[in-house]
Amino acid sequence: MKKYPCILSIAGSDCSGGAGIQADLKAISALGGYAATAITAITVQNTLGVRAIHPIPPVYVRGQIEAVMEDIRPDAVKIGMINDVEIVKVIASCLRKYQPRFVVFDPVMISTSGHRLIEEDAINALTQELMPLSSLITPNLSEAEVLTGHRMDNVEKMKIAAPELLKYGCGAALLKGGHLEGGKMCDVLQIAGEEKPHLFVSDKIESKNTHGTGCTLSSAIATFLALGYDMPQAVEHAKAYVTGGIHAGKDIHIGEGHGPLNHFYAPVPMKIIR
Repeated sequence: MKKYPCILSIAGSDCSGGAGIQADLKAISALGGYAATAITAITVQNTLGVRAIHPIPPVYVRGQIEAVMEDIRPDAVKIGMINDVEIVKVIASCLRKYQPRFVVFDPVMISTSGHRLIEEDAINALTQELMPLSSLITPNLSEAEVLTGHRMDNVEKMKIAAPELLKYGCGAALLKGGHLEGGKMCDVLQIAGEEKPHLFVSDKIESKNTHGTGCTLSSAIATFLALGYDMPQAVEHAKAYVTGGIHAGKDIHIGEGHGPLNHFYAPVPMKIIR
């Protein structure tokens, strides 16, 4: 039987098109996957920042997930912004019920512009309900500081903190260092059961168009996992895709703030798997 590799994105909607569900749809499609979605919240935002967040009623979040799971049966799930405790519980319940092979969880707590996107009580729900069900979590430095209680401003501190993130029960943790000072970017991948971390180093690209890079990266990783890559390979290929997207979009003017990367700088046809 032939099929498309399906990735279900469970995340919030960004009306400006650069992050959230919209970024996920673009990234998954550009990499040859079939994107399905379950929207957790409607945000009012643009390149300048987030103005308001309206959560979708949990019963409708559950309904979206169940409709996709029962029919299309996705190969991987990407989870993005959730700012409501009941929605966290609904997603966790669905993951336990349908047990998708891969779950990539981007614990979105703080936007690029510094806006807090999540309620305090939701953080505990994320760590207790969702992280133990995740194949990979992908916090940025600000989010990792919330999760570990440690300030991180260099790679050595990131290498110490990455294993601490595994205490939440996830299969692996990718600590993103995009906001480190200096001309290099370094992400640290720690996989449960492995002693040494995987380091991914690249040159920093000067660009204000970085809106949605975290959403895009996690969706890309989920797509490569669905395509059969192992975890380090999936992260490596996803990072290369995001780097290319930032470079291709760095001189484009979209909005007056942080514009998006170029998701379709090198799209590939939809993959067909057996």
